[in-house]
Amino acid sequence: MNWNNLHTKDQLESLKARSVEVPQVIFKHSVRCSISSMVKGRLDRENDPAGIEFHYLDLINNRSLSNQVAEDFGVVHESPQVLLIRNGKCIYNESHTAIRLDEILAQEMIS
Repeated sequence: MNWNNLHTKDQLESLKARSVEVPQVIFKHSVRCSISSMVKGRLDRENDPAGIEFHYLDLINNRSLSNQVAEDFGVVHESPQVLLIRNGKCIYNESHTAIRLDEILAQEMIS
């Protein structure tokens, strides 16, 4: 997986704007959580799907941005957590071991 590091509010705003053209995925990861590490490892072994951009948010080092993501997209903060953003809105979110690339891609096909 080729991650774009997400660590500023400006990047978050750009991501929202770009989601009108290209779906955006945010993966909120805690380096202190074994489940989060397992899920990230599973995603890292996947090939980058075409037509979607993936962003990695280290929520330990970027707690305020993680909180901003939860607020902006109207989701409850969880870790690990994945959000699929389309047209500036979160159209899908999942957490913990339920995070799977095939599910993310299935949601993108539906919307």
